[in-house]
Amino acid sequence: MLLTKTTAGEKRLGATYLPGAGTEFLVWAPNSREISIHAVDTKNKYVRMESIGRGYHYALAEDLRPDDRYLYRLDDGRELPDPASRFQPEGVHGPSEIVASASFRWTDQNWRAKPLEQSVFYELHVGTFTREGSFEAIVQRLPELRDLGVTTIELMPIAQFPGSRNWGYDGAYPFAPQNTYGSPDSLRQLVNAAHGLGLGVALDVVYNHLGPEGNYLSAFAPYFTNHYRTPWGEAINFDQAGSDEVRRFFIGNALYWLEDFHFDGLRLDAIHGIFDFGAQHFLAELKASVHSLSERVGRPLYLIAESDLNDSRILRETHQGGYGIDAQWSDDFHHSVHTLLTLEKTGYYADFGGTEPLVATLKDGWYYSGQHSKFRRRLHGNSPQEIARSRFIVCNQNHDQVGNRAAGERLFALVGIEASKLAAGITLLSPFTPLLFMGEEYGETAPFQYFTSHGDPALVEGVRNGRREEFAAFGWQDSVPDPQEEATFERSHLDHALKSREPHRTLLRFYQELLRIRREHDLGVQASWSIRELGDGALLMLRDKEGDQLAMFFNFSESPVACGPSDLESNYTTLLYSAEAQWGGPEAEFPDDFNLTSLCELRLHQRSFLVLKQISAAKEFA
Repeated sequence: MLLTKTTAGEKRLGATYLPGAGTEFLVWAPNSREISIHAVDTKNKYVRMESIGRGYHYALAEDLRPDDRYLYRLDDGRELPDPASRFQPEGVHGPSEIVASASFRWTDQNWRAKPLEQSVFYELHVGTFTREGSFEAIVQRLPELRDLGVTTIELMPIAQFPGSRNWGYDGAYPFAPQNTYGSPDSLRQLVNAAHGLGLGVALDVVYNHLGPEGNYLSAFAPYFTNHYRTPWGEAINFDQAGSDEVRRFFIGNALYWLEDFHFDGLRLDAIHGIFDFGAQHFLAELKASVHSLSERVGRPLYLIAESDLNDSRILRETHQGGYGIDAQWSDDFHHSVHTLLTLEKTGYYADFGGTEPLVATLKDGWYYSGQHSKFRRRLHGNSPQEIARSRFIVCNQNHDQVGNRAAGERLFALVGIEASKLAAGITLLSPFTPLLFMGEEYGETAPFQYFTSHGDPALVEGVRNGRREEFAAFGWQDSVPDPQEEATFERSHLDHALKSREPHRTLLRFYQELLRIRREHDLGVQASWSIRELGDGALLMLRDKEGDQLAMFFNFSESPVACGPSDLESNYTTLLYSAEAQWGGPEAEFPDDFNLTSLCELRLHQRSFLVLKQISAAKEFA
C-alpha cells in the first residue's frame, strides 16, 4: 500500500486504474475529516485516504485492480458508493467497481463527426429500442439506421438509475453506465461500431438534478442547494458555497463521456433547471472546457441544449454575452406542427394554432421572441435572429412530447399516415437540424409511456400522484398508466417486425427518400430561404443554394388547396408528392415536368406536400 502527496487538480475524480501501479482514488468529501476505502471483495480490507486540501481525499492502492469493488467509509460510519463511480454492477445501493478505461481497443482513430448542418439525429431509449434492452443489441440495428439516412444516434440518459426500468432522468451516478444495459466496455463497443459505420453518437446528460433513490452525494459534500427549486428534485449547487468543486464534478463528467467513450456530443437536459447567477455561467465554462478538449483530441464535439426559455443567449457567443452552446432544441417547432395536425389546444398548445406560428418559427428558429404567451400568462422569449438555422434542433416527436402524454400515443396513432408524412416532410425538409424519435420512421404503433422501477414505496406513490397532477392542464389525469407496473415498460418496446408490413414498409421508404433529398440538396447548409403563408392552412418554402432551387408546398388543411403562386415563373420537375399512390397516398402520380405558372390550376390533396426542383431560371425570390 502506498500513499503519496498530491493535489486534487492533478487527478481525476473516482477510481482510476494505473497499469503497473495500482488504482488511485480521489473523492471530494469536505463533510468528513477521514475517509477510508473498503475493498468489499475477497480482500475485504480498508485503505485510509489522505486529506489533501479543499475537502479532497486521495489514496493510491497498489493491490486494487479492475473488477474489484469498493465503498467509501465516512467518518460517521456510513459506507457508500463512489459519487464518481464508473460502474455500479449491483445497482444504486451496491458497491462501485474499478474499471480499466484505457484497456479498450478503439478502431475509430480517423473518425470525425459531421457538422450540424449535415446532421440528422435519431433519439432512442436503450431499454425499449430492442427487446433485449442492451447496448450490444443496438449494435445489431446500426446498419438499418445508416441505411435510413440518419447521421447521429442520440441515447437517452444512461447514468445508473434505480432498478431496471427508467427513462434515465432519475440517474444517481452520472459517471456510471446503467448496469442492466451492459458494461462500460459494451457501451464503448456501441460507439466504436457506430463510428465504423459512419454514424455519430450523442448522449443525453442531466445536470439539473439527480434522481432521489440511491443519491448519496449530500453525504459527501454540498452538491445541492435549497436556494433554488426544480420540479424534479434538489437543485444542483452551481453558484453557492462549495460550487467550484461541484462545477468541476459535472464538467469532469462531460469530458469523461466525450473523451473516454468517444461520444461526439452531449444533449444537456432542461438547462432552464440549471441555476447559476455567478459572473461566469456554468454553461459557458462547460462550453470552454469542451472546446479545449475538442482541440486536444482533434475532432469536433458538440453541446446541444434543451430549454423552454427561448433565450438566444444560450446560442450566442461569449463576446455577445452568451454561453456559446452549439445548438438548442426548438419546442416551438414541434408545438406549431402538432397543433396544426391534431388541433389540440390544451396546456401549452393553447399558445399555438394556424400556420402563422410555424411560418414565424421557420423564419427565425422559434415563435415566441418577446410576445405575450397565453399559457404562461406573461411575455416570453427574445429574438434568435441572425443565428444559423442549423443550430436549432427540430422534431415532430421526441421522448418528452410522446411520453409525456398520459397514454404515450405517437403522432402516427393520433393523426394517421397522411398527416404523419406531412409532419415528416416539414421536419426533414426544413432549414433546421432534424431529429427523429425511434420508430417514427415506420409508424411504430407501440406507445412510449413513462416507466420506473423504484424500490422506495413512498417514492413510487409520489411519482404516481405527480404524473396525474402534471396532466391536469391537459385533461388526461384519469387515464395515466402506472409508471411502476412492468406492463407499462413492456408496452413501450418497439416492434421492428412492422417494417416488413404495410403501410409501415412504405412509410419507411418515404423517410429514406426524404432524407435522400435532404442530403443531396444540402438543405441544412446556409442558403437563401423564403417562407410564405398561402392561406387556407398552406405554406410555401422556397430555397436557393447556388442555383439549386426548390419549391416546397405544404397543405395542413383538411381540404385540397391550390398550390401555385402567380409570381413564380420557371420550369420545374417533381421530386416528391406525398399523396401519390407509390407512397400509399390516395392520388395518381403528379406530373414530372411543367411550368410553375400552370401549377395555379393544380390542387394539393389535404394533408399533403409537394417538392419541386427548378430546371430553368426563375425570378429572384422575394
